Order: sequence, then structure tokens, then C-alpha cells
Amino acid sequence: MAKREISEINAGSMADIAFLLLIFFLVTTTMDTDTGLIRRLPPPPEEITEDNDKIRQRNIFEILVNANDQLLVEGEYIQVSELRAKAKEFIKTNPAYPSVADVTNASYPNMPEFKEEDVPVFGKMLVSKQIVSLQNDNGTSYEMYIKVQNELIAAYKELRNELSNQKFGKSYDELEKQAGSSEAIEEKVKAIKKIYPQRISEAEPKKIGGAE
Repeated sequence: MAKREISEINAGSMADIAFLLLIFFLVTTTMDTDTGLIRRLPPPPEEITEDNDKIRQRNIFEILVNANDQLLVEGEYIQVSELRAKAKEFIKTNPAYPSVADVTNASYPNMPEFKEEDVPVFGKMLVSKQIVSLQNDNGTSYEMYIKVQNELIAAYKELRNELSNQKFGKSYDELEKQAGSSEAIEEKVKAIKKIYPQRISEAEPKKIGGAE
């Protein structure tokens, strides 16, 4: 009895099929990527024209964050929830002072100096020479770093919004969104920024240690 011949499998199109499957899986498969925490770093300090060696200590709002994530502000330990209010108090331009002389003498040792500025839209204004100085420890957690940054940025933003609402009936955030629509609105934005320039000077982290 003759043996039946086994028919061969036609594999001529297997390469094409494999290629199509590869394309299919590449198109339909989603890849998880670690994007990390989205965070915009603070911009460079605005309008610091004085030489660093000549900046008086009274004009500096000093913040230290140690390795235990403890916050030392102007020599006093505080909670991060208290930082915004203290920063606003230091930064705020106080028009109640009658003259520049009153805010540059020894009568106000805990307040920054003020300089009389000709501000567009507002006219003559006393503008604080404030600078916020932030120093972190090498062991400071990233979470604490972000919290402190958020509070400082919020302090400037709230002061700008309060002044803008008082003067123009709109928040500073609203004015910024409309800034490209007219020169008048751009002038208002520049004026608010000149009165409350964002000056956050961040030193390179170093060994501060922690409270005992």
C-alpha cells in the first residue's frame, strides 16, 4: 500500500501577517510613562537693582527649612499654614506712611524700607524694597519645598489681586488674561507688578540641620 504524501503548509504569507499584527499592537497599545510632578519653578526675582552686598537685612524676609521640614521664619518656628499671612504682611506696600523718611528710619526696624516710585495709572506710590530669601536644607523633603513655594507665590498673587480689585474692580488674574487685548490693560498689569514685584531669592540648599 502506497504511503499518503503529507501536503506542505504554505507559509509564504506568514511574514506579512506577522508584520500586520506588529503594526496593530503598536497602534492600539498604550504605554504608561512616569511624568512626575508638574511644577513651574518661580521666575527670577523682579527688579532687584541693588547690589547684593548693599541690601539691608531689614529688607530681607528670611525663611529657613531644616532637615526635619521645620520652618524658621525671621528667627521664629511657625507652621507652613502661617507663612502666607506673614509674607503678605512683610511684602505689602503700606500707603498709610506719610513719607519715605518715616519708613527708612530706626522707628520701623522690623519693616522693609520703601522707595517712592512713579507708577503708571497710580501716580506716586511708596514701593517696598522687600526681598524674600529662601534657604532649604539638603534633607528638606520635596513635598515641603513645594508647600513653601506655593505659599510664597500665593502671598504675592493675593496682594496683587486685592490691589487690582480695589483699584480696577477686576482681579490681577483677570487683567493678565486680557493683557493682549489692549494697551490700557497691559499698563494696569505692569503697574500692579511694579507695586508688588515678585522677589523670591532662593539659595542653593545646604546643611541647616534640624531642631533638637
